[in-house]
Amino acid sequence: MKASAFVYPWDVNGDPGAPARIAELGVGQVTLAAAYHSTRALTPRHPRHRIVTAEYAAVLYPPGGRWAGRGLRPYPAGRWAPGNAYGEAADALAAAGLEVHTWVVLAHNSRLGAEHPDTSVVNAYGDRYPWAPCIAQPATRAYLVDLAAEAAVRPGAHGTELESLGWYGLAHLHAHDKTAGVGLGEAGQYLMSLCFCPSCRVGYGAHGLDADELAADVRTALEPLWRGTADDEGWPTVDRLLGADTAAATRAWRDTTARTLQEEAVTAVRAAAPDGFQVLLHADPVSYHCGANAGVDPARILSVADGVVVPCTGGTALLAPFAAHAGERTVLAANLTIVAGMGGSPGALAADAARAHAGGATELRLYHAGLASDGDLAAVRAALAARRAGATAVSSSATP
Repeated sequence: MKASAFVYPWDVNGDPGAPARIAELGVGQVTLAAAYHSTRALTPRHPRHRIVTAEYAAVLYPPGGRWAGRGLRPYPAGRWAPGNAYGEAADALAAAGLEVHTWVVLAHNSRLGAEHPDTSVVNAYGDRYPWAPCIAQPATRAYLVDLAAEAAVRPGAHGTELESLGWYGLAHLHAHDKTAGVGLGEAGQYLMSLCFCPSCRVGYGAHGLDADELAADVRTALEPLWRGTADDEGWPTVDRLLGADTAAATRAWRDTTARTLQEEAVTAVRAAAPDGFQVLLHADPVSYHCGANAGVDPARILSVADGVVVPCTGGTALLAPFAAHAGERTVLAANLTIVAGMGGSPGALAADAARAHAGGATELRLYHAGLASDGDLAAVRAALAARRAGATAVSSSATP
C-alpha cells in the first residue's frame, strides 16, 4: 500500500537532512501542512530548535488577492513559519523524490473566534466556542470554501487532504484543558455541540423546531450527565433525552449543513486544481460526530471526493462503512499514529497496516514524521521495508 507521512514545514525548513530522512522511511508521499491550527510541536532532530509554537491558526504561505477587503480572511503565519514556508518545504521534499500533497485544516480556528466572536458555535447555555467556527453562517461558509481552494491547490501539489471540514464542537485539544471532569460520551458531546447562533436558530425553525424551546430541552437533557447518573449509549440516548422527532430534526439540520459545505468545498478545490488532482477528506462515518475527522455520510462523500482518511490507531472498525461504498479507484487511507509518546505503536505498524488492508484500506497515513523520535522512525522504516519485501515476494511467486 502507498504510504504518506504527515509533515509540518518547520520540520523541513532549516534542516537540510530532513527531506532525505523522510524519503528513507519508505514513503512515496508527504502530506504537508499548508493551513494549520495553533499548536505547540516538538522538533526532535532540527538543528536550530526543539519546540515550535504556532501561536494561532494560519496559512503557511502568503495569502492571495482574493481576500482583499473581506472581513473574514486567513492569517499569515508568524515567526514560526515566515514567508512561503509551505513552498520552501514542498520544493525540498519534491527534490528528494517525494510526491507532495497539501494538508488543510478548515473549521478549527481560535483566532478567528477571538477576533470575530459572532462566527463561533454557541451552545445551549450561551457559551461560545471560539475554536469552532459555525459552518451554518453564510460568511463563514464562504471563507472556508475559498480557504479550501487556495490552501489546497498550492504550486506543485498533487492532491490535498481537507481536515475539519464539518462541525467542530465541544471537544478540543485546548491548552490546559479542564473539561474531562464529567464523562460526556457521544450523547453529551452531541448535545454540548449543538449550536444556537442566529443562523442555526433559523435552521432549526426550518425543521419545525423553536430554538428557545430546543435550548431548554437540551439543558434539561444534560442534567443527568452533570450528575453522573445517565448511561450514554450514543444516538439512542440523544433520542431518549430529546425525543426521537426533535433529535432527528436537529440532526437533519446539521447533516445537511455539513454535507453541503463539504460538497461546495470539494467543488471549489476541483475548479482551482489541475487535472488528476486528488481530493480526500479526514472523515468519520458517523455523520453527527464533530471534530478534525468530520462526520460524513459514507456513500455521499465518496460520490463527491476521491476518498477519505480514516483514524485507525485504535482499530480499523471505522473503515468498514466506507469500504462498503468504495469504488475501484476510491482511496481509503488508514491513519495510524507512529509517535509512541502520543499513543502510537510504531513497532506494530506492519501488523496494523495488514489489519487496515484487510479492512479495506488502500493506503496508509503516518502521523507524524516530524514529531516522532529516532526510535519511532527506525521502527517505521523496518515495518515499511518488511511490507515491500513481502509484496515483492508475493509478486515473484505469482510470476509464471
